[in-house]
Amino acid sequence: MANTQQMASAIRALAMDAVQLANSGHPGAPMGMADMAVALWGEHLRHNPAKPNWMNRDRFVLSNGHGSMLIYALLHLTGYKLPMEELKNFRTLHSKTAGHPEYGITPGVETTTGPLGQGLTNAVGMALAEKLLAKEFNREGHAIVDHHTYVFMGDGCLMEGISHEAASLAGAWKLGKLIALYDDNGISIDGQVAPWFADNTALRFVSYGWNVLGPIDGHDVELVSKTIAEAKKSTDRPTLIICKTHIGFGSPNRANTSKAHGEPLGAEEIKLTRAAIGWEHAPFVIPKEVYSDWDAKAKGAAAQKEWTEGFDAYKAAYPAQAKELVRRMKGELPKKFVQTAVDTIIAAHQKGETVASRKASQLALESFTAAVPELLGGSADLTGSNLTNTKSTPNLRFTMQGDVVQTPDANGNLIGGRHINYGVREFGMAAIMNGIALHGGFIPYGGTFLTFSDYSRNAIRMAALMKIRVIHVFTHDSIGLGEDGPTHQSIEHAASLRLIPNLDVWRPGDTAETAVAWTVALQNDKRPTALLLSRQNISYAVKGDSELAADASGIDAIGKGAYVLSEPKDVGMKKKAQAVIIATGSEVQLALKAQLLLAERKIAVRVVSMPSTTTFDRQSVEYKSLVLPAGVPRVAVEMGSTDGWWKYGVGAVVGIDTFGESAPAPVLFKHFGFTDANVADTVQSLLQRK
Repeated sequence: MANTQQMASAIRALAMDAVQLANSGHPGAPMGMADMAVALWGEHLRHNPAKPNWMNRDRFVLSNGHGSMLIYALLHLTGYKLPMEELKNFRTLHSKTAGHPEYGITPGVETTTGPLGQGLTNAVGMALAEKLLAKEFNREGHAIVDHHTYVFMGDGCLMEGISHEAASLAGAWKLGKLIALYDDNGISIDGQVAPWFADNTALRFVSYGWNVLGPIDGHDVELVSKTIAEAKKSTDRPTLIICKTHIGFGSPNRANTSKAHGEPLGAEEIKLTRAAIGWEHAPFVIPKEVYSDWDAKAKGAAAQKEWTEGFDAYKAAYPAQAKELVRRMKGELPKKFVQTAVDTIIAAHQKGETVASRKASQLALESFTAAVPELLGGSADLTGSNLTNTKSTPNLRFTMQGDVVQTPDANGNLIGGRHINYGVREFGMAAIMNGIALHGGFIPYGGTFLTFSDYSRNAIRMAALMKIRVIHVFTHDSIGLGEDGPTHQSIEHAASLRLIPNLDVWRPGDTAETAVAWTVALQNDKRPTALLLSRQNISYAVKGDSELAADASGIDAIGKGAYVLSEPKDVGMKKKAQAVIIATGSEVQLALKAQLLLAERKIAVRVVSMPSTTTFDRQSVEYKSLVLPAGVPRVAVEMGSTDGWWKYGVGAVVGIDTFGESAPAPVLFKHFGFTDANVADTVQSLLQRK
């Protein structure tokens, strides 16, 4: 019989000791949630420490990620490859025990948490992915996708606005296998939360359509375990378990105070706490019997073995489905993807349509969603504007009982809906997409206006930090949206997104560039992508016949992020370029018109289309010098902030560093200087200065 008190004391001791050694960290939450962790990890969580990525494991998310020593202690004690030395290296450079849990760094950590509320929201995405995959792949007698998603969260998570977005959607989607345990300790950094957090949390979640259990004593391991068992009976509603706890539990002088939250207890207080909880062992020493009680390796191996045997039977009965599920969970694209991409790009090039790049995106998506069944789209209440839906992606819907409604796709196959109506919840959508991607089996994409990327920004940053494949479709990318005015017109957004490390940002200028952008985004399995798309129509840009190396011009070069679109000879001039105009998106057409004007003035200009500065920046020095030759003056043209362009050695930028105005787009273009004449004059003026 396991000694649950000693199991919990081990967590508390490790949390105290690691934070004290690092002289940094948050001991209060791990000490307060230790009993909850014993109940969940000791009795219910299905996982295999030897195989952290086992497909059908339960997912555990520590949404209040500042309590990271809780999950590090759990991973160490249950048998993951996280030795005691790593716990001693807590919060030190290159350790596997960072200040907040980081996905891809620590085995067993399902998502990077710390920005409060996002872990809960990631968990909603994970639970949705499980539900959709189960509907698509399970067969009678073969429940091969069948696991729970558990979340620990605190007051801070529930105060963050994103928690409302996520919890509301979880209730609407009837995610019965999502179970959240709320560490209700009433303390945050500033002290007692009661004066500023007066929500009736239970009724709030009832209103969302959740099953609410408690409040219960979060320090009663047996009661918490029984309540989790009760929660698992709910099939049509997610469950919130409210656990009343004491932050810093066991500390005689720090428990129930904000001082327990984010600073070491101190040597003397740790000594007193050890005595109070009956833990007589030296720092970082765990008795064999406690390790034995916690060890989950044998139990985990048995659970995975049982599932594997079931999957083998499934594979024998449904070989095609089994192969497809394995492929998708590995994150591999279908074999036909490459040919689909080639066909899509060539078709976009040959048709040469004049359409908005948001429409060009939808045209590309028609091909890709038909060929890549794991593409799971959506929009934050702007489907008709973002154009994220296709014939292959009917809306996701549920019955009153919570079952996924199946709809025939373009090929007549029954599918469970592949386009999500997120409602007006941009931040929630972005973090849910992160959870979907982390779970595996789907490649999520979602749309809103580019200006509202500000709402989503921290979730976008988290995707970049975690190196996961998530695609953001941002339409209405400039003052070109017109009459809606400066509240909706993006100015600084492209430049701001380009500053996020590991985020690919594309602003394509026609149908071919848009098809290439989607191709690269889908191939980027280690980075998220932002596609910035126009509302206004854009003419197709004929790809010139450059004398440069083949990989620096034409269709094949688009994927490098920038390429030579038009040379002086393409407008009838025989001399070499005296200047280079660099443009993105809809402004590529402006650059081409300015090139013609300058040709009339006997000035030879090269036009470079740069749909992705972030991709171009990763190219070789040799390639960059082919596209942007040294010593040739350069002018950049983009309807947005000018700051990011100076690194390309430009002498001038035709941009906009003020907010926009409310007026029809053509009026705004003239007002802000986005005319072929002004671009031509800017180039000529630069040359005269030289």
